[in-house]
Amino acid sequence: MDNTRRLLYLDAMGIDVWVSRTDHGVEKGDVSTDIGQPETVASTIDNNLDEWQIFQEQVAACQACSLHETRTQTVFGTGNPKAGWLLIGEAPGHNEDIQGEPFVGKAGQLLTEMLRAMELNRDQVFIANILKCRPPNNRDPKPEEVSACHGFLQRQIQFIQPKIILAVGRIAAQQLLKTDVPIGKLREKVHYLDKIPVIVIYHPAYLLRSLLEKRKAWQDLQLAIKTFRTL
Repeated sequence: MDNTRRLLYLDAMGIDVWVSRTDHGVEKGDVSTDIGQPETVASTIDNNLDEWQIFQEQVAACQACSLHETRTQTVFGTGNPKAGWLLIGEAPGHNEDIQGEPFVGKAGQLLTEMLRAMELNRDQVFIANILKCRPPNNRDPKPEEVSACHGFLQRQIQFIQPKIILAVGRIAAQQLLKTDVPIGKLREKVHYLDKIPVIVIYHPAYLLRSLLEKRKAWQDLQLAIKTFRTL
């Protein structure tokens, strides 16, 4: 991607590129082109895609908690099932429940721009959620719902074997890291989940309501890029 297009994507996020070097040692706009190239997929992985399809069907048929009574459909996740990057959000919302894909609507559009600013697209990452069904009225997930979906998320992580995980939003971060620490104290650090680096970023829906936080969001994405480069 040329620098002009990168600047356009950053502008779409509301980010002023021309700022001083951050504490993480990565300059605004200083993104290499090698972080998002899809890895070569071996023929053995192709065989495992049948297993992946069966897994999706199992999720679609799940009735492990009461959310199956109110959902339109499950939201398994989308993207490359052997991506180096795994993004994990909280739960499907209204639009996701209807379309069957995570992060659609305005928040999803902003997430797409955030990925593009990192020189990634949705085909080069996998996007999933803690919950596979929408909680009514987009309320926070209940502990029993998180527990019911935990096995599915674990299987996704084991299958994808990502090099890095982005925890998108407060609830996703707290559930993944098993903590109640506020998101403001979780970001700007590299956490680990079964030895996989985890970077906490603000939810795009929050950024749409809090425009001044977009600069912090870009700093978190830079930390993710820097961490990925060291793997």
